[in-house]
Amino acid sequence: MLNLPALAHFPEFAMYRRLAICLSAAAAIVLSACATLQPVETAQKMLGAPQSAVRDTFGAPTETYQLADGTSRWIYSKQPLGFEVYAADFDASGKLTNFRQMLTEKEIYEARPGVWTKQDVAERFGRPREPIQYYPLMKREAWSYRLYAGAFQPAHFSAYFDDRGVLDRTMIIVDPIGGDARDGSK
Repeated sequence: MLNLPALAHFPEFAMYRRLAICLSAAAAIVLSACATLQPVETAQKMLGAPQSAVRDTFGAPTETYQLADGTSRWIYSKQPLGFEVYAADFDASGKLTNFRQMLTEKEIYEARPGVWTKQDVAERFGRPREPIQYYPLMKREAWSYRLYAGAFQPAHFSAYFDDRGVLDRTMIIVDPIGGDARDGSK
């Protein structure tokens, strides 16, 4: 019979125990880092999971919306300092059906000036985390978001609304001194 309390007096046992605890902690950190550093890949493996599992993995959403088609959307915004806004979509039973990065040129080009309202833009990209600007000569309110355009070039996406709150136009402006995110320069 193996008597574990008796083994506890050996220095080697204590060393292995500490090593096991450290390895367990490191594994937990690595798993949580995967959710932080590769959220889309992590979430794709969770399709069909309940809302509670998504909350446990990614934390509380920054915003939630009930879409017209019955989908519940959770927004995870990394703005204003980050370049991402993620959307987690759930069906009527609360199961994850989609998870994607919303601040992409593909998503932005789906915006419909003259049709979309502030609510539509918020449901797609979340509320802006940068200060909302108003341009009195244009009579336009501008919401801005940071994103990577093209080949990882830092840029700003702006949505302009008329005084009725209807989307008038969108614009992507590349940051000429933003550097290239791939090489860490600024």
